[in-house]
Parts: sequence; C-alpha cells; structure tokens
Amino acid sequence: MRATLRAVGELSITAGLILTLFCAYLLWGTGAYTQSQQSLLRSELAAAKKQLPEKVRTGQALAMLRIPRLGRDYEYAVVEGVGAEQLKKGPGHYPDSAMPGQVGNFVLSGHRTTYAAPFNEIDELERDDEIVVETGDARHTYRVTSQDIVEPDEIDVLAPVPGKPDIRPIRAFITLSTCHPEYSAAERLIVYGVLKESEPREE
Repeated sequence: MRATLRAVGELSITAGLILTLFCAYLLWGTGAYTQSQQSLLRSELAAAKKQLPEKVRTGQALAMLRIPRLGRDYEYAVVEGVGAEQLKKGPGHYPDSAMPGQVGNFVLSGHRTTYAAPFNEIDELERDDEIVVETGDARHTYRVTSQDIVEPDEIDVLAPVPGKPDIRPIRAFITLSTCHPEYSAAERLIVYGVLKESEPREE
C-alpha cells in the first residue's frame, strides 16, 4: 500500500513539474519567439520605402501600433494576416479590412495570453484613449469609442461599419479583437475606435 501511495505521489509530482514547465513555455517561451519576430518586422518596416506597397503580402510588416494608455513602451509591429503563424509574430491585420487611415474598418486581432500577449490589457482602454498606427508615410491617431464582448461567430464587428454590415462607410474606424476571458476562447473582447486625425510623417 505504501509503495502504491509513494508511486502515485511521485507521478503526481512529475506531472506537476511537467505542467509547470509547459505553462512557463506558454507564457515566456512563446513570448521570446514573438519578440524575435518583432525585431525582424521592425527591421522590415525600417528598410521599406516611404509608402506601403499596393498589396501587402501575408506575413509582411504593415505598420507600427502604439497605445499610450498601455504604457510608453507599448509598441508592436503589425503583421498582415490573422492566421496562427501570423499571430505568433504579433497583432495581425484582417486582409479584407481597410488599411490604416482609410475609410472603412481597420481590423486587428492579437493574442491575450501567449506569444507576448499584445492585447492582454486592451480591456483597460477607456473612451477617448488614443490608438496610434504609424505607416511609412503617415501617423494615424484613432480614439476609442466603446468596448463589447461578443460570440466568436459574430462577424458583424468586422464589417466596414462595425456592427452594421449593410451600411456603406464614410469614416475610418479601427477594431481590436482578442479572446475573452483570459485563457479562454469562449468569447471575443472587442474595442472600437474612430479616426481622430492623420498626419504625414516627416522625411
């Protein structure tokens, strides 16, 4: 009986260690991968010409994202695409949505827990907080208007006018999407914003 209990105890300890290591990998190991990919994306943006190409390829760097409310050091290179491989690199842009500063809905998706968790704290954003998107030729400043929690299949949030798929847009919007609650994909946390101003970048 004692031998059985000892064996069970040892197995439990081993399982606990394995689980701890796995959690550490999810939280820090995946983050290290994202940081290395972010360095590559930033270099790509720095080397790019002043204006974006007419068609940005999936996996290519698109813009820099800054959210002052989340700290002075908050900045991520945005990658084109929202597939699993793209979101491991950082926030991803839905290819069928508007480009930065354009009329329509500029839609971004990002991880909330693993892979550096770029959207972990977007629930802290408040009305009128700024979301800054910098491309090679302009700095686009959006202001937050509201938040929502939706089901994963509620794709109306991706429409050119968020939540109103039958309306033609006349303004530029931004939508941030991430999983909700943390460590779950049961729902989606959505942050909405509208373009406040666009400024040409200096040479």
